[in-house]
Amino acid sequence: MSKGKHLLRMIRQSTDCCPMHSQAHRLSNSNVRMEYALEMACSSIRYGPGVTNEVGMDFANMGSKKVAVITDKNLVNLPPVMKAVQALELSGINYELYDNVKVEPTDTSFKECIAFARNLHADAFLAIGGGSVIDTAKAANLYTAYPEADFLDFVNAPIGKGLPVTRELRPLLAIPTTAGTGSETTGVSVFDYEPLKAKTGIANRAIRPTLGLVDPDNIVTMPNRVTAYSGFDVLCHAIESYTALPYTERGPAPENPKLRPAYQGSNPLSDVWSRHACHITAKYFKRAVKDPEDYEARQNMHLASAMAGVGFGNAGVHLCHGLSYSISGLNSQYRAPDYPQEHKLIPHGLSVCITSPAVFAATADSNPERHAEIAEILGGKPVRKEDAGKALPDVLREYLYDLGVPDGIGALGFKDEDVPALVQGALPQKRVLCIAPITTDAEPLAEIYANSIKNY
Repeated sequence: MSKGKHLLRMIRQSTDCCPMHSQAHRLSNSNVRMEYALEMACSSIRYGPGVTNEVGMDFANMGSKKVAVITDKNLVNLPPVMKAVQALELSGINYELYDNVKVEPTDTSFKECIAFARNLHADAFLAIGGGSVIDTAKAANLYTAYPEADFLDFVNAPIGKGLPVTRELRPLLAIPTTAGTGSETTGVSVFDYEPLKAKTGIANRAIRPTLGLVDPDNIVTMPNRVTAYSGFDVLCHAIESYTALPYTERGPAPENPKLRPAYQGSNPLSDVWSRHACHITAKYFKRAVKDPEDYEARQNMHLASAMAGVGFGNAGVHLCHGLSYSISGLNSQYRAPDYPQEHKLIPHGLSVCITSPAVFAATADSNPERHAEIAEILGGKPVRKEDAGKALPDVLREYLYDLGVPDGIGALGFKDEDVPALVQGALPQKRVLCIAPITTDAEPLAEIYANSIKNY
């Protein structure tokens, strides 16, 4: 008996599995109309060294009178924020600065920023930071437009109600300072829901930034571990979106186009962005981590982050991300180098990439051609499709090892006996699990966690 199946004895049988992967979904059902359309939506992107200096003119062009500037305490006195604030002042834009964003935000930190924004009555938002900052600004913008809303109204089901967004939000401009999340392009906002010790989020096209200003000058001082883990986030965004359930296999089709999910499954439009992001990452990722002076590499990883964001923002991510949320939420001891040390923290990119060898070993049979293609792009040598289930996990292990990622979730403090709790934390992540290309009930998830205790 495999380790995962043995551990499954400790997991209560879950009946709340994703209908997309139920027996009924695998069978032909003439009464269910499967998805027939795809929709491409992303923020406008402006890319280039120095574009931060244009942000004041952007708000002036919009006629903005008062801007809520959202950032964190690590960035508030660093060049990206200082340049952006100077640009606002040069254009005569009034602003108020909020710098209390939490790295890996929670429902509590979201609510604090929402309260600030509601009291400010700003007519526009500017987010300067990584994914935590941009996601927090998205939530503040959303709930400012709905002052009467309960916090869980727009949070993804089953934790929240997942209500549609029908009001027009205020303009939100985003200046990313990491090359990873791609949050400047997407309608997704992720946070830790403290009552359940699990990550969840808000997913709606309406919350995506109006404009992302991707300025490679803003990432030249990224610390080594931040560069590594944000880069792995780029890589997993690209691979997961490229290997997700095809959009035409998602069903039932929405009754109204406004109900079509942001995460639609792999599709021809997203494929272009995701595949190209893999090519860029293969060429520049290791260089960017190993040589902080390699401006060309960091510049290209910043671009790859935005490209992967367009890809996964419309196709979605699946198991690496779906399994990551309970890893970060159940962390009892790990503190990552180069990140704030006052709290326990498993950075998002680390929690995502650490299961990637086991994830893609499990999903390879769903589409051997695509898994072999990614293995070939990353490894730089031909891969037969029948070898995809070994080749892609092997090349990912090589990347993880070469770039100094801890040896599996065991190195983060998890043991075999923690697998049931990890699985239970992952099962509610329907938004991402439903576009995984394999069954996502408790047993295969337990198998992946168990096979990720040690990677090398």
